[in-house]
Amino acid sequence: MKSRRLTLCCLALAFAPLAHGAVKNVVLVHGAFADGSGWKAVADILMHDGYTVYVVQEPETTFEADVSATRIVLDRSGPCVLVGHSYGGMIITEVGTHPAVHSLVYVAAFEPDVGETAGGMQGKTPPAAAKSIVPVGGGFVQVTPDTFPADFAADAPRPIAQFMAISQVPIAAQIFDAKITVAGWSKKPSYAVVATEDHMINPELERFMSGRAKSQTIELRGSHAIFLSHPAEVAALIEKAAKAAD
Repeated sequence: MKSRRLTLCCLALAFAPLAHGAVKNVVLVHGAFADGSGWKAVADILMHDGYTVYVVQEPETTFEADVSATRIVLDRSGPCVLVGHSYGGMIITEVGTHPAVHSLVYVAAFEPDVGETAGGMQGKTPPAAAKSIVPVGGGFVQVTPDTFPADFAADAPRPIAQFMAISQVPIAAQIFDAKITVAGWSKKPSYAVVATEDHMINPELERFMSGRAKSQTIELRGSHAIFLSHPAEVAALIEKAAKAAD
């Protein structure tokens, strides 16, 4: 019993509110058709500036599995800024009430409300690349490799965009019908990056979602892979969220 009390006390201390500017952990969540390695340039900046970075590698097999993979990281991260790109915004919205999370950052990402789905939002405000997502078997979809560089990472170096096209992670199509049950941004401070040349999520949808959530928002001229073309600006917004945490 004494051991259990000690464990609970340690957990409470780990997730207790910290002094202004004390959050030094960042958890990065990738989006559909990608993996965590895309965050490298942003992670390098954050680590250089003294932050501890965790990168979630969600399987993209079911929404529940992706949420679970993120929670496992949050259980050990300590107080953090939780960051999601693209579909990763769905995940961080669902897990944003986790006690480790002090604030949320959406990078060219979905920022849904309770009951919304990624597919439903895309249907109402279609992106330019809506027709480039195709089935690849087993209930999974991907972006056609021929169009991937232009639609996903138009402003990334061509060799990198081409490699991302052939190494992309297919996502289960049913995930786009998964409904959000809690909006983390309604409980925690939120920040957002709108990518003005985004072909995967309509920039107007990004503006609508961030405005509705009252997120502190910046706009950057670039593609869906804005974290590749503007890593310094993305990292700066994450650090702003970390420094504002109280």
